[in-house]
Parts: sequence; structure tokens; C-alpha cells
Amino acid sequence: MTEEARGGPARVVVADDQTVVREGIVMLLGLLPGIEVVGAAGDGDEAVKLVAELAPDVVLMDLRMPRCDGVEATRRIRAEHPGTQVVVLTTYADDESLFPALKAGARGYLTKDAGGDEIVRAVHSVLSGDAGLSPSVQRRLLERLSAPEPEPADPVEPPDGLTTREMEVLLLIAEGISNHEIGRRLHVSTATVKTHINNMFAKLGIKDRAQAVRYAYRKGLVRPPAG
Repeated sequence: MTEEARGGPARVVVADDQTVVREGIVMLLGLLPGIEVVGAAGDGDEAVKLVAELAPDVVLMDLRMPRCDGVEATRRIRAEHPGTQVVVLTTYADDESLFPALKAGARGYLTKDAGGDEIVRAVHSVLSGDAGLSPSVQRRLLERLSAPEPEPADPVEPPDGLTTREMEVLLLIAEGISNHEIGRRLHVSTATVKTHINNMFAKLGIKDRAQAVRYAYRKGLVRPPAG
């Protein structure tokens, strides 16, 4: 969408927890054509609050922030205020940063070495319904999309008459996990875990957890740690 079609410049909120960086971005944007900075936030919670108050066109969102990070703030903004787009502006371009941000609803992704012209293009791209991605991010996405999908692992059938849940308990025992923690992971009571263990011991003809661990290794259900 052009500036004329909107009736004015793109209204932008900047979210970054580092004061010097945030003020520098605001100052830079103030010099760029077609952009008006209407607010600045020091964390994700404040960014969501400002969006609710100011209804900006775009938020330039940092990712690593206290209280509420950029991914969660993006998710909330896109869910609660779909008229506001998000362009990530961050130091990080690794998969662990990039893909969660895009899944949360960010339409643009730039690193902080982006120039003013690139920021302007990204802002207007997302307002036009396109993606505002830096060239390096576009390459990363293409690499990810063109990578072959890993072959799914064959499901392991429970041996010796064990149920699927009994085998899950066996594998957790082999990891050295307590009954209480097994119950927490499987969302069952400790008493239920003990019942599964007793049934498993009876089926396998074993008497204690040490024998259960040896059985799991002997059957190839778990592998010794590398080293």
C-alpha cells in the first residue's frame, strides 16, 4: 500500500530493550521518508500495550527482550491486533530465531546491519501484503525449503509383551529418571507409574531398576552415551 493510499506515512512502533539501540533506530527512522515513529517500547509487553493504544501500521520488533520476548509479543499482536504488521529487526539470523518469529506471524525479518532504505522497503512491503525479508534471510528460507526431508524413523514395537506405556516407562527408567518425574512427564500419578513398573518387571522376569536398564540396553532400546 502506497503512502498516498494510506493517507500518510507508515505509523511505526519500535521495540528494543537496549535504550541506546532503540533511540538510535527511532532517530534513523525519523530521517527516512514515508515513516512516522509513533511510539517506542522497551520489551514485548510494552510493545503489545502500545499497539493497543496507538494502532500503528507496523512494529519493528527486537527478539531478545526481558519479560516478554519478541516472538511472544509478535504472536499476541497478530492475534489481538491483526491490522498491525510486524517486522523483526534483530542481531540474530539463526534458524532458532528466524523460524519461530515467522511462525508467530512476523511478515518481515531484518538484521540490525540493514540500512535505512532496506528498512523502508520492508515496512512498505509488509503493508502491501508482501514479505519484507533481507536477502540473507530469503536465502536461508530457500535453503531450508530445498533441503530434503529426513526419513521418518520406523516405530519401535514394544518387545516381550510390553504395552506402549510400559515401554515408555522403561525408557525413562533407563534415563535414570525417578518415579515422580516419570509421572510428571507422562501426566499420571506416581501410583500408576509403580503399577506399570510392577507389570513390566513381571513380564520381563526382572527384580529391580538396574536389571531394567540392562534389559533396555541389551534390546537396543537405548544406546550407551558416546565417548
